[in-house]
Amino acid sequence: MTCRALCLFLVLLIAYPASAQNRQQIERQFRSWLEESVWPRASSEGVSRRVFDQAFQGVSLNWQLPDLVPPGTKPKTPKAQRQAEFGSPAKYFNRNSVDGATAVGRQMARRHADILAQVERETGVPGRIILGIWGRESGYGRVAIPYDAFEVLGTKGFMSTRAPYFTEQLIAALKIAEAGHKPASGMKSSWAGALGQPQFMPTSFLEYADDGDGDGRADIWGSEADTIASIARYLDRHGWLEGRDWGFEVNVPDTVSCTLEGPDQGRPIAEWEKLGITRVSNRPFPEHERRGEGYLLMPAGRNGPAFIVTPNFYVLKDYNMSDLYALFVGHVGDRIQYGMGDFTAGWGRVGDLYRSDIAAMQRALEKMGHDVGGADGLPGFKTRRSIGRWQEATGRDATCFPEAGMKSALR
Repeated sequence: MTCRALCLFLVLLIAYPASAQNRQQIERQFRSWLEESVWPRASSEGVSRRVFDQAFQGVSLNWQLPDLVPPGTKPKTPKAQRQAEFGSPAKYFNRNSVDGATAVGRQMARRHADILAQVERETGVPGRIILGIWGRESGYGRVAIPYDAFEVLGTKGFMSTRAPYFTEQLIAALKIAEAGHKPASGMKSSWAGALGQPQFMPTSFLEYADDGDGDGRADIWGSEADTIASIARYLDRHGWLEGRDWGFEVNVPDTVSCTLEGPDQGRPIAEWEKLGITRVSNRPFPEHERRGEGYLLMPAGRNGPAFIVTPNFYVLKDYNMSDLYALFVGHVGDRIQYGMGDFTAGWGRVGDLYRSDIAAMQRALEKMGHDVGGADGLPGFKTRRSIGRWQEATGRDATCFPEAGMKSALR
């Protein structure tokens, strides 16, 4: 080997610590972890050796998954945002996604009218909300689910930023296979380990999967009736309030600070009206809603539509902890049933910052004493209103959303 080639080889070793040789060593550690840690626990919870071996036959680590922390490395805040629910609102509410979910949802509403009406009577969860979730999660079962669940959960349980959580999900997936709901060799998932048409994490399957077609099984992979019943059961168990809506798009005057956002700053909707907040339709809020508690939601700060939401909005967030997700579900459900159009206000050019940039802003705000909800690079309501409070305290116009120009000021 020439000196130049040797130098290049050494540079590559330094630049790529997870080399083929290192990966082989880590793969061996993975197999040891399965045998010494996962198998004893799975066995103690009723999983047979036959099912365990079927689950991991041919399975190796998937190095392409996000948020991995190989042995010997330290976790870092991801630079880019991989999950659409926490990215650009305009991209999330793109024309094809909204129109497609609405059009197919109307077809499904007609096809499954009986089971939708039945579960609404039993749980109080409106059929349009169930359809909104089903459409977002798997395109009403039309979107392929490409990953091997045991490869994903095994990889993330062994080396990810949330390893204990995914190990718990891995054990639950083994129990699902042991119970015969789905063969271990055919259990497919998303890149995050979510299963079936409603995209339940394995522990959620064990708790909420339901038999909607009466065949004695909860088949969320192949049965549309079971999928509908399972989504309804999940929302019911998480506290869906029968008779209340999820929320309303509103006009927020400049006299109402965007720092009033958040589920911990609720008040009766009638009191929001007294502050000058009105529905965009110019119609009054329903009287029973006026008496109920509502919360200001401004997912893009002053750079997008605003809403008064109800406790049911936060039940939707229990399904997926994203404001955009819950809005999409409610919005598509309203379009399916009521024929509603787009939000009145458009989405501004926000949501394109790197997570690492937002995390740096969050750390700066924390040093000032603000509660941003954690420096995770995700602009949740605590981060948004903390930015607004910092803007107000420094004489700026409060927009309540991270912007590129703030990076130098927030250090």
